[in-house]
Amino acid sequence: MKKRALSLVLAVFTGLTAMASTPVDNEVKQVKTTESTITWKGYKVTGSHHGTIAIKEGSLIFDGDKLTGGEFVVDMPTLVSNDLEGESKGKLERHLKSDDFFGVESNPTSKLIFTSVKATGKNSYEVTGNLTVKGKSNPITFDISIYGNKATATMKVDRSLYDVRFGSGSFFDNLGDKTIYDEFDLVVDLVF
Repeated sequence: MKKRALSLVLAVFTGLTAMASTPVDNEVKQVKTTESTITWKGYKVTGSHHGTIAIKEGSLIFDGDKLTGGEFVVDMPTLVSNDLEGESKGKLERHLKSDDFFGVESNPTSKLIFTSVKATGKNSYEVTGNLTVKGKSNPITFDISIYGNKATATMKVDRSLYDVRFGSGSFFDNLGDKTIYDEFDLVVDLVF
């Protein structure tokens, strides 16, 4: 009887130990789109414009407390300018949504899929992913920080890689002060 009890205790202990050492499967955490924001800023010779755009859906993948992946879809028709008002605001927003820029009628979403995640500190990671804008995909590398159920990422996007040509010195000569720089900034604040 004692042998049986000892065998049972050893079997239970061995099973619990095996369970404790088994790696946790990746946990997918959905992004709360109404609480998350993407802020953009574009630059031209004579100044800049900034605004926001909404996340349609997204998730981050964790192994325990370590970020391992992610995927996001951006709702391009929600692109707005926050630094202008009235007619100027409407004109800029319509132009940014037109085929001169992001062509949102035929390309209503943009997508980012993480392809590699490398820890650079306790809560910091360097992420490489495939960014798809206007049907064109290119690799992009950026930094992201995770704190509890929040994350912040900053990135520079080169619009010329996605055939967004209007006012670009990469495609047109002699633009002078009408030049719009190719790189624009994104600051992404996520709640999940």
